[in-house]
Amino acid sequence: MAENKNQTQEQFKTIEESLTKAEMYVEDNKNNLMFIVLAIAVGFSAFFAYDRFYVQPKENNASTEIYMAEKNFEQSKFQEALDGDEQYAGLLEIIDVYGGTNTANLAEYYAGISYLRLGDAEAAIEHLDNFSADDEMLAPIAQGAIGDAFSELGQNDEAFEYYIKAAELRTNDFTTPVYLMKAANAAYALGEKNKALSLYKRIQNEFASSREGQNIGKYISRITAAE
Repeated sequence: MAENKNQTQEQFKTIEESLTKAEMYVEDNKNNLMFIVLAIAVGFSAFFAYDRFYVQPKENNASTEIYMAEKNFEQSKFQEALDGDEQYAGLLEIIDVYGGTNTANLAEYYAGISYLRLGDAEAAIEHLDNFSADDEMLAPIAQGAIGDAFSELGQNDEAFEYYIKAAELRTNDFTTPVYLMKAANAAYALGEKNKALSLYKRIQNEFASSREGQNIGKYISRITAAE
């Protein structure tokens, strides 16, 4: 019992010494500590002020400005969507003026698709490459559209690469079979028949109910009949 009592007293003594050292450290460095606390408080205040008085209004303005460009895009008026007019901003102006906002990021997507539809594959690649998204549909569609742009340029190697990215980026019954099919066709055009056959069979096995899956037999037969 005496031994336990001595151990307890020794532990209390150690704790007291540690607390004393901590108190002495705080006392000796209180000015520095106060400065650090103040700097953190100022940093948080500056961040929230920046977000509230600059970022959010910029985002709100961008959301308002893109309305007509989106409408033109939906109506397949791609050049008008890109350029805008004297009254409404176009996608390119929104990207330039409101860079860093979510709206400008979306404008990159619209601009990329618009250029692709207008036949300017290089500009399409540039804008689509600037676009980022975690969306279930837009993310793979953007990658697939880059593949389409490379295909338009006759660069089937790059097209195949982006079609595979698009197919693997999200797995669903809409985009995945579409881009597996495009990747398979690109592989076939490159003379990679085994690679194409493997992708066709994946569509057959995993996405039989999709539009691509319903017609996949003839693509498989095209390769197997020639063997």
